[in-house]
Amino acid sequence: MIRPHHFSVNPQTAADNVFQSDSDGRGPVDVAAAAYAECTALADALTARGVRVHLFEDESAERPDSVFPNNWFSTHRGGRIVTYPMCTPNRRLERRPDIIELLKAQYRVQDVIDYSGLEYDGLFLEGTGAMVLDHIGRIAYVARSHRADPVILERFCTHNGYEPMVFDACDDDGTPIYHTNVLMCVGTELALICLDALPDAKRRDEVVERLTETGRTVLDLTHDQLRDFAGNAFELTGRRGRLLAMSARAHRSLTASQLRVIEASCEIVSVDVDTIELAGGSVRCMLAGIHLDQRPPA
Repeated sequence: MIRPHHFSVNPQTAADNVFQSDSDGRGPVDVAAAAYAECTALADALTARGVRVHLFEDESAERPDSVFPNNWFSTHRGGRIVTYPMCTPNRRLERRPDIIELLKAQYRVQDVIDYSGLEYDGLFLEGTGAMVLDHIGRIAYVARSHRADPVILERFCTHNGYEPMVFDACDDDGTPIYHTNVLMCVGTELALICLDALPDAKRRDEVVERLTETGRTVLDLTHDQLRDFAGNAFELTGRRGRLLAMSARAHRSLTASQLRVIEASCEIVSVDVDTIELAGGSVRCMLAGIHLDQRPPA
């Protein structure tokens, strides 16, 4: 996780991120302080449940979206780290060698694959924002957008052993979904997805088939729940088993029957991140998962 000291809503990403909104009249100092507190509260809530959290500070005012590290790097079994080409110039500043070096020091890292040079060719793949990875079925679910270039996606899937599954997705106004991870979440036994956002009925059925053939229960989200970031959840392993981390806003949007299904599989951990959600992302975007083997203590 990255704790921002100067969080703000990024004007460079506003063109195609309809989930962004204004700061409700609050000044920049108040917005930054609230985001700092929300990030701290999420890290504390996860740590209290036995999740190992690496919390880095970002004191730069030049990286308004640095609280969302899952877009610029991901980690993978077998000791691999991947860094990604980012669409907007100020998001490219988020890549930090000190984070990669910590991972190398504390986990077994065999390889670092860097796709970031493709930014100069106008090609982008914004990590596990653009891709929702099914680690069981080895499928990369991807909503088409200019933030998910098909050439890089194919290369990523070949390098890491995933099958790409690409589809169109849009909100109820017909605006394309900018990142797949606001649309859907794939866990061990569950998948949360707004199926109405997939206009192609045949492709929608294929996505459901791929999710269910691995034994998962598919929870269909409404467009209202999509706007409340219910799809932007993330499964983690805590001291007592599986956790599903999401925002308090997302949690409130779920129905009683949906909550019963989730709670039969995972403990829900929800934290208020209303300020951070102004930037168009939520709890899942704040978490870059670690799928590396830990080194033994020295």
